[in-house]
Amino acid sequence: MRKAAPLAWLWLLLSPFAIAKAEVRWPNTLLNRWRATALLETLNAEILASPSATVSLEKWCGAHRLARDPRLVAEKVEGAAPRPLSPEQRRRLGIGPDEPVNYRHVRLRCGDHVLSEADNWYLPSRLTPEMNRALETTHAPFGRVVRPLGLWRRTFEVRLLWSPLAAPGDAENLAPPQALFEHRAVLYTKDNLPFSEVDEVYRRDVLDFPPDSAQ
Repeated sequence: MRKAAPLAWLWLLLSPFAIAKAEVRWPNTLLNRWRATALLETLNAEILASPSATVSLEKWCGAHRLARDPRLVAEKVEGAAPRPLSPEQRRRLGIGPDEPVNYRHVRLRCGDHVLSEADNWYLPSRLTPEMNRALETTHAPFGRVVRPLGLWRRTFEVRLLWSPLAAPGDAENLAPPQALFEHRAVLYTKDNLPFSEVDEVYRRDVLDFPPDSAQ
């Protein structure tokens, strides 16, 4: 009689994150360079128009079937040294030099795909105790935790870090770098009270699906 699988293996088989990450290649054709450009412009525009990057990335993950369960997980980067707020950042948040600020450095993961990496400075005094507890003890993305605040965001810097149209023409496949584009934004409550600043770098895994499925 065949032995039952150990519980650890059974969990892996049933987990929504158990999809093996297969290598996806985009042949370096003019059509694929235009496809990649259009996709990145679309994602960039969707995040800029949305009150929450979490919502935009979960929609993207679901639309392009990057995982069985498109809900994001915020994977805390262990050992990341806190980045203190500059005086300019404190001015954007409307706080003085002594206001306590918490720092969170995470990778937003959809299944086996890391879609972005973010630095997040937030004001615990402007969140509820339940929100602060969730941010300190769980892997919930920031946007999901603070959604009851009726958040909206003002993006003050956008940097495009890679252009598919500028890819070397003699390469067999497109080879995007780790970082594709970056957003810096301030998050506000529905009452226009700033409570967080984020620095988000969107990664090449956002294109980790076959190019012929990108319609």
